[in-house]
Amino acid sequence: MSTTALSDTQVLAWARLVRAAQSMLGAIEGDLKTAGFPPLVWYDALLELKRAGTCGLRPFELQHAMLLEQYGVSRLADRLIKVGYVERFECKEDGRGQVLRITAAGRALLKKMWPAYRAAIVAHFAGKLTCADAETLATILAKLK
Repeated sequence: MSTTALSDTQVLAWARLVRAAQSMLGAIEGDLKTAGFPPLVWYDALLELKRAGTCGLRPFELQHAMLLEQYGVSRLADRLIKVGYVERFECKEDGRGQVLRITAAGRALLKKMWPAYRAAIVAHFAGKLTCADAETLATILAKLK
């Protein structure tokens, strides 16, 4: 098969992947909102910053980790800083650069959000798959990276 040809099955798989991702993310966002939590993107950003430890992340590193546009990371960082979940520092290696670090309040929010997020993952994803299904899906998705 040439690199430009697509089978009907490949098109169907693509459409189902996109629809499933959109559906699950929407449902999980809804569950978090119902539980009184901020959007999932906040959780994802805070998790990346927590993983970075005391070194923090430069905005472009957070952008790369989260696959967001630069303007999206800037706005997100500003919101997280405003509510006290993230701190911004000057970068020692680059005087014009900045480093973002999670605060204690940000770590506390992650911990508080996880049970609701976990339950949503189970309800909208994991609970619909066997462990073998999940392993197969993980293997397939790894090919798409």
